[in-house]
Amino acid sequence: MLQDHSQEQSRHYMKVALGLAQRGLGQTWPNPAVGCIIVKNNIVVGRGFTQPGGRPHAETVALNYAGPAAKGATAYVTLEPCSHHGKTPPCVEALISAGVTKVFIAIEDPDPRVAGQGIAALSRSNVHVDVGLMKDQAAFLNEGFLSRIQHGRPLVTLKYATSLDGRIALENGKSQWITGEAGRAYGHRLRAEYDAILVSGATVGADDPELTCRLAGLEGRSPIRVILDSHLKILPDAKILSNKAPTWILTANASSSAADKLKKAGAEIIQVASLPNGHLDLKAVLLVLGERGLTRLLIEGGARLNASLVKAQLVDRLVWIRSQIILGGDAIPVCGPLAIKELGSSVRLNRLDKPFILGNDYIEWFQFNRQSTLDYEQVSTRGIL
Repeated sequence: MLQDHSQEQSRHYMKVALGLAQRGLGQTWPNPAVGCIIVKNNIVVGRGFTQPGGRPHAETVALNYAGPAAKGATAYVTLEPCSHHGKTPPCVEALISAGVTKVFIAIEDPDPRVAGQGIAALSRSNVHVDVGLMKDQAAFLNEGFLSRIQHGRPLVTLKYATSLDGRIALENGKSQWITGEAGRAYGHRLRAEYDAILVSGATVGADDPELTCRLAGLEGRSPIRVILDSHLKILPDAKILSNKAPTWILTANASSSAADKLKKAGAEIIQVASLPNGHLDLKAVLLVLGERGLTRLLIEGGARLNASLVKAQLVDRLVWIRSQIILGGDAIPVCGPLAIKELGSSVRLNRLDKPFILGNDYIEWFQFNRQSTLDYEQVSTRGIL
């Protein structure tokens, strides 16, 4: 018998599936982070989310959890189930074999290997399919995966951690600590939910950071460390070359003695095209990272890198962690020159959510992409980052 859930019930169940999907952010690339729950007689009999490395898929985990109870049940899935054979059988076949009678799907999968074929396969097997429930929230959560499939590059989030007047360090370079403990913890949580974190070689030289997630219990979720270093000035004993997480160095000089030393220190050296001025081509950088499967990229750069990405219109989101101190005009700004001559040419952002306070720090989220069709009034960055 086909289960009939009210609209309110259905939204609740899909919201639960989205919450499960979020657990996989930063861990599932190149696959999307998907959540699935199986409901029978208004009882959740199975639940799952895509596991680290992208396998097994959320549907498989949920069906294994449900067992025989999946027969006659309704499934809520945040992304169209796969219909192609890869390392594991298609999730569509698993849902059909389990006897699920109805499937709510938040959004279609734009991957050409799926792209509506999963929905069609379910319908051919007389499984009732409903597409579009909480589609904006699902698209927002998997905007990184969608970006890689549709544009060849990961979602780019710029992180600002500044004083009240937008400064990231004193004139002498000292910056520990501008934001408070709660704000720094929030930044580490962000690292855990992104595939990779990107900085410039200049930042590595100045700060010698580790760029790992150091929240208790999440140490194993440190992202890939990506460094832009066109001339390979990074020293082999830099902390970022520790084995706590993989380190990729993107450069225009991959064949050199410096590259050999960095490889021996544990880094992977990746050749990227450079511009006539000798700087790396940032568009090429993002395409290379997309080719390697990255879907979500967090930028923790200095003023010059931040400005370069903004000028090139390569940033999708901005998260601003702002403390309650003032450092003054002689301190280092978070964003370098943008060469804006008229206010009408200024970079305008859309607020994503209401600002909130953590400890003594103020957190704000913004969206750069003016062409997005998402209804940002329906998403919450505190629930889905």
